Amino acid sequence: MAVTLREMDARSAPAWDAFVRARPEATFFHLSPWAAVIRRAFGHATHYAMAEQDGAVVGILPLARMKTLLFGDLLSSTPFCVYGGSVAATPEAAAALEAHALALREKLGSPAIEFRRREGPDPGWTTRTPLYFTFRKPIALTGDDAKDMQANIPRKQRAEVRKAVEKFRLRSVSDSDTRTLHRVYAESVRNLGSPVFPARYFHLLAEAFPGEHDVTTVLDGDAAIASVLNFHFREEVLPYYGGGLRAARENRANEFMYWEVMRRAGRERGARLFDFGRSKLGTGAFDYKKNWGFEPQELRYCYRLAEGAAIPENNPNNPKYRLFIAAWRRLPVAVANVLGPPLVRGLG
Repeated sequence: MAVTLREMDARSAPAWDAFVRARPEATFFHLSPWAAVIRRAFGHATHYAMAEQDGAVVGILPLARMKTLLFGDLLSSTPFCVYGGSVAATPEAAAALEAHALALREKLGSPAIEFRRREGPDPGWTTRTPLYFTFRKPIALTGDDAKDMQANIPRKQRAEVRKAVEKFRLRSVSDSDTRTLHRVYAESVRNLGSPVFPARYFHLLAEAFPGEHDVTTVLDGDAAIASVLNFHFREEVLPYYGGGLRAARENRANEFMYWEVMRRAGRERGARLFDFGRSKLGTGAFDYKKNWGFEPQELRYCYRLAEGAAIPENNPNNPKYRLFIAAWRRLPVAVANVLGPPLVRGLG
């Protein structure tokens, strides 16, 4: 039978997710709840297409359109996510989903489609100059802190973790407290010169993935100084949105926090792989993750462009944003929290 396409809806979402969970190349970011989160948090239109053949799901493609006055128009799979693109069980399904994406781009009038590939690019698509890299490596934990740290993190990081505990008496909690997370995260990204996500976005993510997330927060006494939202998928843990206050650097809270994420995920959830997320080449975050013993893996973000269109460059490495970043760092946090969410919706 021929491949047929239809839009995912509430009734077909379970079949969508069953397909994603069964395909090794699919990722946490292909799961269906992202569609509602992106719509509700940012107001973007979503277009989630399913390919079916002989009554079975044979492919999926999550797409969302980011269209803003400041940052342009992009049909992406998938904004606010590290990985995306179509997932197909057959070449026919892959071809049908690609044709659907191209037709949708033309229908909407978007200048570009973006597939965020973790593996190789799609044949015939344009790829950007290497910019984003992901950091992933296996972890193995036995239950012995000293042996586990030695086996999983470099010597310098082990020393920092021990200092955080023994000298600064830091401790961690694991819960679903997205309010504390957002307060810490908002100040952290302001310090970096980046607009902050709305608090509602973190709440919606926790609501959408009730059994597949937690928040790890580091406390100095009773004060939260670092916090991170983690996703759990198959046997992977993905610390995704995290940050620390200025005191976190002095107290080695970030090193302690990421070790706690690794330790808790391995022992409490059986995680066997740590996905440190994406970072841009030439940034402090890129170097930080390399120093943790992770090897960078280039992400092959690929594009199909309308005639005359260019690959979007809405990222902090773009020289035209330097003055904006410098000015943003000087804003009071309360002001940045008001101005940030309308801006960040176009920077997925």
